[in-house]
Amino acid sequence: MGLLRRGVPPASEDEFIAYYTARASHLRNTAFLLCGDWHLAEDLTQLTFTKLYRAWPRIERHDVLDQYTRKVLLRTFLDERLRPWRRERPTLPEDAVLDITAPEVHGPEDREVLSNALQSVPKRRRAVLILRFWADLSVEQVAEVLGCTAGTVKSQTSRGLADLRAALGDAVGDLKQSTTGGPR
Repeated sequence: MGLLRRGVPPASEDEFIAYYTARASHLRNTAFLLCGDWHLAEDLTQLTFTKLYRAWPRIERHDVLDQYTRKVLLRTFLDERLRPWRRERPTLPEDAVLDITAPEVHGPEDREVLSNALQSVPKRRRAVLILRFWADLSVEQVAEVLGCTAGTVKSQTSRGLADLRAALGDAVGDLKQSTTGGPR
């Protein structure tokens, strides 16, 4: 029977499949930027499209479908932090449970440095940064997605950028030290 559900016309089913095919990769990338973990990003994408599929027959305005889908993704991401099994803590390199320390990587690892720095930004601020600068939404659109005021979006953007700059400053400093053998 596949994706067919009772009450969903086959044409509507085809529209959903076409939308999924066209947008799944971009949504998965956005989810990765939110959570920093490809496996969790895949889960978030799957949950988002499952929720979207269930609501598909009731969706009338397909012209704002991307905005609606981002909102579902963001709410799914923010709800994930409430699940107890998601409260995992990373192990520090000096912890006794590790057998070996990963070797230092030298070279242009800009994407990894940025991703790690982004993960150090609190979730709500990270969501604002990703929606503003990755999804290219306006302040008002982000406010609507998050259910807050434009002023809150602006302050969260400012604080999130400050957090990101601080994290990047530390990461860039660590990268410079590891490549030169000492501080510059």
